[in-house]
Amino acid sequence: MASNAVGAILIGGSSRRMGADKALVEVAGIPMVGWVAAALERAGLDVVTVGGPDRVPGYENIADPVNIRGPLAGLAAALEHGGNRPIVMVAVDQPLLRVETVEHLLAIPTHDAVVPRAAGHLQVTCALYRATCLPALRRVAAVNPDASIRDLFSYVNVRYIERDEWMEWGEDGRSWRSVDTPADVTAIEAQTLAARRNDQEDE
Repeated sequence: MASNAVGAILIGGSSRRMGADKALVEVAGIPMVGWVAAALERAGLDVVTVGGPDRVPGYENIADPVNIRGPLAGLAAALEHGGNRPIVMVAVDQPLLRVETVEHLLAIPTHDAVVPRAAGHLQVTCALYRATCLPALRRVAAVNPDASIRDLFSYVNVRYIERDEWMEWGEDGRSWRSVDTPADVTAIEAQTLAARRNDQEDE
């Protein structure tokens, strides 16, 4: 499936609980960044990494702006880089990202942002953002450089995807499951990722 969208993988976190660079931590023999990038590429997106040092071979890394901090900085950098192209932004520690979920996010038109909600939490790092978010983002960041992505949503047109809808996509919450610790890596390897890799090799 071809797309004009950009897949932006956030790699700028400190990885304190993991104790190692999450982007390069291997899950079932593949670095976490590789799992996320593969899902975005299979959905037809051009993939870049955002934030942190340029440490992922094969992908352009986009630096965060100096006057914004946290995930909002990553979103600002991705939107600036993408121009008028939609951005699907995903955290590097979400290696179970589903291709189908990316495709469904992209298929929802007109809104500035398309954001799943699970168990009352907005999945802001498994969501779609359009360039129309950028003027409001700049205003929010000018007032508070430490603002969250959620703070942006008061000023843009957001389509929230509730559980009933994302479950119709075949999503079960795995796309935004965060792998934060070595124990999380072990659990995911034992349960799902080896089978998923076999499925990809069979395609």
